Amino acid sequence: MPLLARVLLSPLFIDIRAGAVSRLGDLLADRRISADGHVAVAVGPGQGETVVAAIRPSLGNADIFTVRGGSLEAAGELQAELRGKSYDALVGIGGGRTLDVAKYAATRLALPMVAVATNLAHDGIASPVSSLLHDGGKGSFGVGLPMAVVVDLDYVRMSPPRMVRSGVGDVVSNLTAVEDWRLASTERGEQLDGLAETFARTAAESVLHRTDGVESDYFLTALAEALVLSGMAMAAAGSSRPCSGSDHEIMHAVDVLFPNTANHGELAGVGALFSAYLRGDAHLAGLIDTCLGRHGLPRVPADLGLTADEFAEAVAFAPQTRPDRYTILEHLDLDLPEIRARVAAYADTYGG
Repeated sequence: MPLLARVLLSPLFIDIRAGAVSRLGDLLADRRISADGHVAVAVGPGQGETVVAAIRPSLGNADIFTVRGGSLEAAGELQAELRGKSYDALVGIGGGRTLDVAKYAATRLALPMVAVATNLAHDGIASPVSSLLHDGGKGSFGVGLPMAVVVDLDYVRMSPPRMVRSGVGDVVSNLTAVEDWRLASTERGEQLDGLAETFARTAAESVLHRTDGVESDYFLTALAEALVLSGMAMAAAGSSRPCSGSDHEIMHAVDVLFPNTANHGELAGVGALFSAYLRGDAHLAGLIDTCLGRHGLPRVPADLGLTADEFAEAVAFAPQTRPDRYTILEHLDLDLPEIRARVAAYADTYGG
């Protein structure tokens, strides 16, 4: 019988530990990434600049470019700056916005990309997706997977604790995203990918029950690994499906209707809890609620600074953010009065 196997793209290197950036020069000297260290380095403001200042001598003949913002325009500007200069690779150093810009530019230029993450706010660290702002709001763009992922826990600890905790909300939302995917399979015959589902669920469950927090290197390592594994889930599926369902539809809707309400992971966590409540899964909702509460993350609209009616408006708008996606929101197809009633009951249940 023939032996069948799947070829799955993945980073060549993953280095998650304290002091990891000190070896970045050695990593870039690996000929699988760069023949002579002639790389471009895209740096975000703040922590990214701090990292570059600390390791500049080890970067050799690398050229440094500053990235401002996380927009499609910024990605295009970076792409234009790099075009025609024969770099071996692009290194993105900073938070999620900087990495998304770098992934997009590297993909358009067919350059290997190295992701050096300075916080753990969401699962874009090693995903094949860039979330970028544009005139129409925020879009998700397919990009190449990073060739290497470096997470230095020393720099992660310097990030605002809120930004680190928000990664918990993003990875835990995998649980409702997978349930939405299963629903789409049952109702519409959408093809499930068991490997992608396994990666996504394992990532979420690796942090779901932990009793330690962001003050612990053990927890930070587990969270970083979970975010990388979420990226691998998306790579296996060929889309964001295993990590983005009704939870992220709600997140994107809040971003559109009420900009700057909260960050990605905080909104994803609330979206996941509401999604689990909507599907009547008290056990899953309880697990998510306990996890979010343990880490001081928002759980109900009031925690986000939204009224129940504002959150209901976002839920009603949410399906428009991903018209191709079938989730519990599309399945129930509630009108606005029904949504308001569900949101009020949800807030009463978990807002105490």
